[in-house]
Amino acid sequence: MKKSFINPMPAFFDRYINLVENIHIFEAFEKYSPDKVYHEMEKLSQLKDQVYAPGKWTIKDIIQHVTDNERIMAYRALRFSRNDKTALPGYDEELLGANTNAANRTLQDLMTEFTVLRASTIALYQGMSQEMMLRSGVAYKSEISALALGFVIIGHPIHHMNVIQERYFPLI
Repeated sequence: MKKSFINPMPAFFDRYINLVENIHIFEAFEKYSPDKVYHEMEKLSQLKDQVYAPGKWTIKDIIQHVTDNERIMAYRALRFSRNDKTALPGYDEELLGANTNAANRTLQDLMTEFTVLRASTIALYQGMSQEMMLRSGVAYKSEISALALGFVIIGHPIHHMNVIQERYFPLI
């Protein structure tokens, strides 16, 4: 299913969904895989412990955040695709970010975790029928379908790579 099948387009989450082309979800998973989005590993390695301003996350913190977010979005997609209509809460990304072990991990280790998680996410979506992908529920006060959550999963790392390119790469 393509991005254009998302209806309604969820407010707030559209900022991530709109970063992805209108292509089939599995084509998007391939085109925007972790290794393709974060392909500039040499630059990322040079910046792994730097921040562009006080209180901002390091590159390692960002990779951990993107991984945590994918886990949460995939869980939501699982629940909604299985027709669970229970409203799901938002989450505090700052709280989660402040309580990781990213600083003590290597960038390669974090990327490996992200890549393995993405394979699991793709397997989850491969098990969904089109009907299941179109099922929706409420997450963070917004109605959103499993399909839309898949495109959030794909677009969210792109958003953060754009921030890295704009604010971190000039530090090199």
